Amino acid sequence: EAKEIVLKAQILAGGRGKGTFNSGLKGGVHLTKDPKIVEQLAKQMIGYNLSTKQTPKDGVTVKKVMVAEALNISRETYFAILMDRACNGPVMVGSPKGGVDIEEVAVTSPELIFKEEIDIFEGIKDHQAAQMAKNLGFKGPLQQQAADQIKKLYNLFLKIDATQVEVNPFGETPEGQVVCFDAKINFDDNAEFRQKEIFAMDEKSENEPIENEAAKYDLKYIGLDGNIACFVNGAGLAMATCDIISLNGGKPANFLDLGGGVKEAQVYQAFKLLTADPKVKEL
Repeated sequence: EAKEIVLKAQILAGGRGKGTFNSGLKGGVHLTKDPKIVEQLAKQMIGYNLSTKQTPKDGVTVKKVMVAEALNISRETYFAILMDRACNGPVMVGSPKGGVDIEEVAVTSPELIFKEEIDIFEGIKDHQAAQMAKNLGFKGPLQQQAADQIKKLYNLFLKIDATQVEVNPFGETPEGQVVCFDAKINFDDNAEFRQKEIFAMDEKSENEPIENEAAKYDLKYIGLDGNIACFVNGAGLAMATCDIISLNGGKPANFLDLGGGVKEAQVYQAFKLLTADPKVKEL
């Protein structure tokens, strides 16, 4: 039986712990030792909008809440594996200072961030995993346990075609267990054909309806708040077009990348989507 319970609002945005609900509830993550309070907290979350640093101003409606056993954390570290263009492959990033914004650590204590490139052909080596576990400050038997977890996380990273597996905190319990307490995973869109099960879990209800419509035709669309529609072939060119519009005092209404293999039918649908958008005054 769980001694303590954690409730987490399930939305596709970070900063939930410091977020606020339009129900008046503060924080999208709550801990309680009383099971009776779980229902009360869930009622103040489900159906209400949660606003965080990463959501639109009005927040995002919470439709699901995760309820799990809360474990005691005696020490927190940060660990991630990500695809890095500069290294042409995966890189491990770790810090003994976890459980906080890693961006903050990078600014205030850059010497506490450790990076290690992984050869995509050879995979993660035992000595690399052991060194990272040591850099993260795990000692004694915990060091081997952490190294094993690091190797398993790399296998997961490959198996699910991830572009990022970020565990924060990657910590230890007072009982001597190494645990991935919280994680964020990003997936490679180009691997959708291989990862059907994962992509079927995508929560599309948080997108603008026009974004979901565009996705049906394999168009990359992101809604913005301006009135000049962008209709571009190639993501780099689309970003440059948005920049040029902004530079000249205009405001882009969207980012739309038709993609390299675009067909006539997709061009037709793209025009249809953009011209139906009431915000659009110019194209």
